[in-house]
Amino acid sequence: MRADRLLRALFVLQSREMVTAAELAAELEVSLATARRDLEALASAGVPVYPQRGRAGGWSLLGGARTDLSGLTEPETTALFSLLGQTRGAPAEAADAIRKLLRALPATFREGAERAIGSVVREDAPWGERDATPPELLPTLQLAIAQQRVVSIAYGDADPVDVAPLGVAAKGPRWYLLAHRRGMGRHEQPRLYRLDRMRSATVIDETVARDPAFNLDEAWRQASERIEALRGSASATVRVEPHAVEALLSRFGAQATDLGPAPDGRTVVDARAHTVQALAEQLAGWAEVAEVTGPTEVRAELARLGGVLVERYR
Repeated sequence: MRADRLLRALFVLQSREMVTAAELAAELEVSLATARRDLEALASAGVPVYPQRGRAGGWSLLGGARTDLSGLTEPETTALFSLLGQTRGAPAEAADAIRKLLRALPATFREGAERAIGSVVREDAPWGERDATPPELLPTLQLAIAQQRVVSIAYGDADPVDVAPLGVAAKGPRWYLLAHRRGMGRHEQPRLYRLDRMRSATVIDETVARDPAFNLDEAWRQASERIEALRGSASATVRVEPHAVEALLSRFGAQATDLGPAPDGRTVVDARAHTVQALAEQLAGWAEVAEVTGPTEVRAELARLGGVLVERYR
């Protein structure tokens, strides 16, 4: 979101006497051209930011660094604090930061911002599932990422390993750490570690330089695609009754594709899972409204499951 990035740019300007466009680009992880446009946008919006020419020049706020959010418009303020209001279960430091931001707002915006904070309730878990709070180790990992420090993590039953943390990502109720193991090259694919499987995380007094070209959004997208490919390695062709198509597609999510109508009026769906057994187990509950036409191994596994049920409940 550009409003969020402009706010971050303003914070950078407030924290330093002067900043170059290149330094701001590195801080915001954007291109040099984008950083320049952001600085010009702040100036156009009435923020007293001015360029100073010369070798030692850059951009600075008139009057020096100070905490003042008066450059934000009311819609930007509402959008920002609505987003901040979704940080349920965040550490106390986050709540303190929100209070400081509120105090820094112009008085005319403050009341609306306070209402915006309380206007959103967010639960990541669907109905019938438990809503997971952010893991206890999350603040430790975020601090290590900000300080570019190595972290020793104890993961699962394995011995502790040292990693260079790159970022954290939330997928539904689960949190993941993207990191390079010590000794891995910068250009190798980062590994994913589930935070709820970590026994401990200890920040080590060792810094690690982050690749300036690293993009967390792109790295997470690639990691997600790899996981989805593994989850969808087994597939089946299914003919589904018209009234059940939307429900089945919703249940399988990204692992189901509507292939269009069949000659008999049903809809053909491609359904996937990480193994034949897992796929058959998921499809077994749809027997009244869906027929698996292939492949043979999925049909055979469904028949085996049916036999187990018959024997159990005879």
